[in-house]
Amino acid sequence: MDLTDYKILSCLKENSRQNATDIGPKINLSTSAVIERIKKLERSGIIKQHTILLDQNLLGRDLIAFINVRLDHPKYYENFVEKINSELPVCECYYIAGDFDFLLKVMARSREDLEAILTDVKSINGVSLTRTSVVLSTNKYDVCLLPDKESLEQK
Repeated sequence: MDLTDYKILSCLKENSRQNATDIGPKINLSTSAVIERIKKLERSGIIKQHTILLDQNLLGRDLIAFINVRLDHPKYYENFVEKINSELPVCECYYIAGDFDFLLKVMARSREDLEAILTDVKSINGVSLTRTSVVLSTNKYDVCLLPDKESLEQK
């Protein structure tokens, strides 16, 4: 990966619907060169997927909360992950180190909706403790971080 790849990623991060014809002039590359570099970034796994970003507020999910979850025992790990992935409206789930085992990010429609989600999480076999933090405002929201530009400039 080099600085040109960084510039392509920066363009795609700004608007993933941009095509190679639009990106090329911005970074002084031909359309075919941009296409080939994007394909290379996809093959290498740096670009994992192309997706959309939905405005959750407009969809009625304007209550964001983070739920820390502690399990009684590691034997409950697989069951917990399966339940989170298949049955609950959780947008992110992290296995973490520290006093808790998991950190969940949920987006709820109301306090009552959040209460129902918490009840469902607490009812999963093996959950021994939860701690919930409700988000008051979001000061930064970035779905992906670009690589360190300075390290690419040195290449």
